[in-house]
Amino acid sequence: MPSAEIITIGTEILLGEIVDTNTRYIARVLRGMGVDLFRTITIGDNVERIAESIRNSMNRAEIVITTGGLGPTIDDPTREAVARAAGVELEFREDLWEEVVENIARYGRKPSENQKRQAYAPKGALGIKNPVGTAPCFIVESSRAERSDSEVEAGVMESVVISLPGVPNEMEHILHESVVPYLQKRFNLNELIKIKILHCAGLGEGLIDEKIADLETLSNPTVGLAAHTGVVDIRIATKAKNEAEADEMIARIEDDIRKRLGDVVFGADEDTLEDAAIQAVASRGWGLIGLESNLNGLLARKIPHTASVSNLQSPNLLETLRNARASAQADVALGILVNLEDRSADMALITPEGEKTHHVTYGGPARSLPMWSVNLALDWMRRRAMENTG
Repeated sequence: MPSAEIITIGTEILLGEIVDTNTRYIARVLRGMGVDLFRTITIGDNVERIAESIRNSMNRAEIVITTGGLGPTIDDPTREAVARAAGVELEFREDLWEEVVENIARYGRKPSENQKRQAYAPKGALGIKNPVGTAPCFIVESSRAERSDSEVEAGVMESVVISLPGVPNEMEHILHESVVPYLQKRFNLNELIKIKILHCAGLGEGLIDEKIADLETLSNPTVGLAAHTGVVDIRIATKAKNEAEADEMIARIEDDIRKRLGDVVFGADEDTLEDAAIQAVASRGWGLIGLESNLNGLLARKIPHTASVSNLQSPNLLETLRNARASAQADVALGILVNLEDRSADMALITPEGEKTHHVTYGGPARSLPMWSVNLALDWMRRRAMENTG
């Protein structure tokens, strides 16, 4: 199974001026092909640093994918950097120049002199057409700079460097139309990697880890945890020959996890905690309203028919919630009051089965208190609605 590294190129990414979405997109495509992605790197527009990073990646991985730096300006350094890393010269390619001229003609223009830079590529590179932009792309198949005797005996002779545009829609099109078929043929890819995410609430990462620690030592499927604000994700990832086999392997682990954690698991993949909570309430045939204070509309974005009350005091939360519930003629009312000064929150929940209040304190950063409080309250309501439902 080949390994891969992704290198995104652009000083504007390092400065935080734009968000790198290409890495995530490429990573998901590689995952679907069964390629192991071990590193992602971002480098500014410096030829020597880019060349060094590419050279290092070539020594570690069979597949190196770069994005960005293929434009016509002086600060587009990828072509030269790849050539240096591969130990070859840049050469002017008439076929690439014709492609540049043709691409620019689609916009009713003629290429400027500096756009000839886009017709240069590392010597011997395979050209990749770019039907949705002006910059040609290329693949360099190069002898790896350092190989162990075992690698030579195993036939690991080359790594490939694939240079794609930084513009996301261009990169995505070329990746699917040209790069994926190339990699499938070049590396005889016949496996896939599939992932399922289970979402949990009500237990912290440490307690969940205690309950499923043995599963986290598996090699295939692999199981890992990721903690968020009030929610913990369990990632199940498997390699398989086909999707049916992958689904079966994941299902066995998922079933085991759900048996161990019970209703701590509230959903999977695209499911959200607010949807799980609202569905639990709806399954009882109950109508729902919300009430928030000091949350800047956070609860309102998750629960329809949520009112915001300014300067609400803790002792008044339950009474205010009673009035709101009566006015709306709702069955269930959830209220949250955040106290930023002492990093605490007051919650109240009224259902046809009674009234409950809850006061919690938070030890994390103040900016995370609102989201943590809302997720805690939503899970509280979800669990209350699930009680006595069989």
